[in-house]
Amino acid sequence: MGTKKIWSFLLMMLVALTVVLAACSSEKETGGDKETSTDKENEGTTTEGATEEAGEKVLIFGRGGDSVFLDPIAATDGESFKVTQNVFETLLNFGDEDTTINPGLAKEWEASEDGLTYTFKLQEGVKFHDDTDFNAEAVVKNFERWANGSEDKFPYYASMFGGFKADEGHVIESVTADGDYTVVFKLKRAQAPFLKNIAMSPFGIASPTAFEAAGDKFGDNPVGTGPFKFVEWKRNDSITIEKFDGYWVDGLPKLDKVIFRSIPDNSARLNDLLAGAIDLADGVNPADGVTVEGDSSLQLFERPSMNVGYLGLTTTRPPFDNVKVRQAMNYAIDKQAIIDAFFEGRAQVAKNPMPPSISGYNDDIPGYEYDPAKAKALLAEAGFADGFEMELWAMPVPRPYMPDGAKVAEVIQKNLEDIGVKAKIVSYEWATYLEKARNGEADAFMLGWTGDNGDADNFIYVLLDQDNIGSNNYTYYSNDELHKILIEAQTEVDEEKRNDLYKQAQEIIFEDAPWVPLAHSTPLLAGKANITGFIPHPTGSDKLTNVDFK
Repeated sequence: MGTKKIWSFLLMMLVALTVVLAACSSEKETGGDKETSTDKENEGTTTEGATEEAGEKVLIFGRGGDSVFLDPIAATDGESFKVTQNVFETLLNFGDEDTTINPGLAKEWEASEDGLTYTFKLQEGVKFHDDTDFNAEAVVKNFERWANGSEDKFPYYASMFGGFKADEGHVIESVTADGDYTVVFKLKRAQAPFLKNIAMSPFGIASPTAFEAAGDKFGDNPVGTGPFKFVEWKRNDSITIEKFDGYWVDGLPKLDKVIFRSIPDNSARLNDLLAGAIDLADGVNPADGVTVEGDSSLQLFERPSMNVGYLGLTTTRPPFDNVKVRQAMNYAIDKQAIIDAFFEGRAQVAKNPMPPSISGYNDDIPGYEYDPAKAKALLAEAGFADGFEMELWAMPVPRPYMPDGAKVAEVIQKNLEDIGVKAKIVSYEWATYLEKARNGEADAFMLGWTGDNGDADNFIYVLLDQDNIGSNNYTYYSNDELHKILIEAQTEVDEEKRNDLYKQAQEIIFEDAPWVPLAHSTPLLAGKANITGFIPHPTGSDKLTNVDFK
């Protein structure tokens, strides 16, 4: 931006601030109240405030990383769903603060007694952002698109519905329209979490007109029915969405625009909030929670815990194809020290691949205590008395389950050095990191998971079953006995019997040790004191429909 433009801009800012500050309930200076101009070269962590002009409400949401895909069915990462959750809608919704099932694009539904047929009555008068009609045919076309996809394009579909159309394990037999506003699903076998699965963010209903025209480029200009429509994506900097005037729910959304700003460093993101450059910050360091609570111009949000952070061990890569080596890794790492150093008491040590808040959690499993001597003994039994060399992949962005991947990796590196294992820390840009780990290229990789639907199936089956190797099972771990139990648990409708099956599954996983489970965290967010209607969701995908400024 030229010098004249800068001075002109500053003058305009002063005038705008004079008007805005009188009405602003916050005691802090907002740092200006204009959206970043489109002709300005973006500088990563700086923005120009919360309202573009008098009367327009713009929320600037600072987060740890950019989205990977804006076609929700192609995404597996939380930063993508954070945006798509507000551009697309699903047939069913979760509750505001839990994963109970509520109406969405379907206003009512009915299941047959045998659990093989589901009939959905759809909302009428709903429009996609391209002004085409949402109806039963649109739902059918979305499911046809997904079912005819592939693992590399639509990994979540395979994870939740047993594969694709041609696969033997595919759960859905057919999806058909019965008139304009009724859709009938027929399943090959009962699937206990079916309703929760279709309420998940990946299954946002897209405009068939748009995705048929765009093909693989649909995610560059996504079109849904949500309260906000897509405007612009500046890679690794910002994504802008704005109010959809044709939204089918009167009076919503309350904001005119949302700008998701990528600010990788947690401390820098909080500093931007303190300076008034952003309005809402995800991924607040646990150590900074007290700072936020002590600032009257801010408010602290706690996201209900439904996650796990872990170190994945790629079981097809030597030496991690040896179960004793994997068990040794579990004994070698001081989980409590990691939690004490980086989570400030806002996390608990993990021993299972799902958190205690999920039904079916097995609390009888002892977990692997920190025991370097036992780790060294196991390595000797496995033929690695002198240790070995490996790569340790450190996450390049902070996540709710891992506030500082680089520093946690350094602790793990030191723990491994104590048992004779030399770990070289490596990392990649976030999208590349995920792709390479999914392809099985890592020895050991730091990652985590925030539950999508509150069901044990969404943790154990999705992350560790052989059906999902190459999608969400990054470890390439496979166990036939585990697979049999998990498929049985999917089809079992008796909750007590399902829970027993999942407890058995956790016992197998504990022995096979494809992960080093590290922590279940309580993620923190911070926002300006004048933000109302923001409710952090346990899935990490927050609806901004009711968010407003006082």
